[in-house]
Amino acid sequence: MLRVIRRPLSAMRMKASRVVFKDRAILDYDPFAVIEGMTIAAYATGAARGIIYLRYEYPETNLRLEKAVADAYQANLLGKNIAGTNFSFELYVRRGGGAYICGEEGSLLNSLEGKHPFPRNRPPFPVTNGFENLPTVVNNVETLAAAAQIMRRAVEWYPSLGLNGQAGTKVVSLSGDVQRPGNYEVPFGLPLRTLIYDWAGGPVAGRHIQAVTMAGLSGGFLSGEALETATIDEPSIRSKGSMLGAAGMIVLDDSRDMIEAAHNAIEFFAHESCGKCFPCRLGTQRLTERLSGEGPVELQVWLDEVNDLNAAMKAVSACGLGMAAPLVIESLINQFPARVQEFVEKR
Repeated sequence: MLRVIRRPLSAMRMKASRVVFKDRAILDYDPFAVIEGMTIAAYATGAARGIIYLRYEYPETNLRLEKAVADAYQANLLGKNIAGTNFSFELYVRRGGGAYICGEEGSLLNSLEGKHPFPRNRPPFPVTNGFENLPTVVNNVETLAAAAQIMRRAVEWYPSLGLNGQAGTKVVSLSGDVQRPGNYEVPFGLPLRTLIYDWAGGPVAGRHIQAVTMAGLSGGFLSGEALETATIDEPSIRSKGSMLGAAGMIVLDDSRDMIEAAHNAIEFFAHESCGKCFPCRLGTQRLTERLSGEGPVELQVWLDEVNDLNAAMKAVSACGLGMAAPLVIESLINQFPARVQEFVEKR
């Protein structure tokens, strides 16, 4: 997560990004791209300071990043009067405690301030009341890493990289049951099938793909016709009932039990819930229990209860974790109704 704190006149502002699978790779292999992007953003906004907020679980990345920042200072590309100009920009690395909830901007801001990482109520929004109650802008590693390349070219260059009317590219973190998992920079608008089968090699011989998670786990499962027709862009993925988000995808072949996959996802959300709001704190726990075999044994009663939990969580949770977690079980019910019925009625 990256923050650039800016000070136009007497105010300070900050830019930020979440470090995930793909972002860790960018910081490991090209940290200077991110440093350069942050410096460009700082120059454009009048920033005086920047903070890189890094997950505590990435000690090797931290060492590489600290060295890159130190090298940039030594080369007078950070600090006072950069490259002999009147522009000065200080950059710091700060390590978080590893909480998943710190991917939410309010929680991250609280963590940076040494507070409990609870999401903040909005309004006010970070753009007016963010870090240290100052105007704050949130951004991401991938965007900042692309900034310098965009600046070097004509304005038409980046939009032209997309397909089918979509602009630009996206780094997809692809894992699970494919032969060549990894990070893939794809043009927006690329067919999902092309990425999974042509680029990543598809499943091993004798297996077929039954589902792909979207937005890491937060977008739930895509299955069936959607795997054939979806393209990698937000409008297409949302039209299938999911979301692209940070573009983490997990491929599940027919050796996987979808009930178990959904249970693991909801259990993760229950563990990582910050506990601030009642709907998420209790809802994720109750959904985990329902996927563990507890609760009604009549299908319609089970569905009514689960759907009621999902609706409450999406309507009144304090942040995106509680709002997105229901997509896992909603997509399970919609895409795999026979497996859900078998699970509920044969306990």
